[in-house]
Amino acid sequence: MDREAVGTADLGRLRVEVRQVGHTAVFTPSGELDHHTADVLAEPLGAAVDAGVTRLVIDCANLAFCDSTGLNVLLGARLRVEAIGGAVHLAAMRPTVARVFEITGAEAVFTLHDTLDQALQD
Repeated sequence: MDREAVGTADLGRLRVEVRQVGHTAVFTPSGELDHHTADVLAEPLGAAVDAGVTRLVIDCANLAFCDSTGLNVLLGARLRVEAIGGAVHLAAMRPTVARVFEITGAEAVFTLHDTLDQALQD
């Protein structure tokens, strides 16, 4: 697969790397996704959807925390990309992040993968 770094965003507690893998935009947030840092992920997700990307993969392996604001960023991206026929895939969630999705029931509306490689192959 062709893997090319596209960009990064950083706000101290959250860093987001963005790259294109084939026709998929891969976002790798590292740190804490909360009401203070949500825009660091929301902006590149929105830009990808605006550019017509219909397959978004969020590699959650380095995401240490996600609050309701972070969850809303992901849900908003899901709604936008599904409106143009796409999907959001979440990969490699840590137990603390997965718990937020379990408690809220949000795990039912995303395609979840144990690893990034599985998400990219799906």
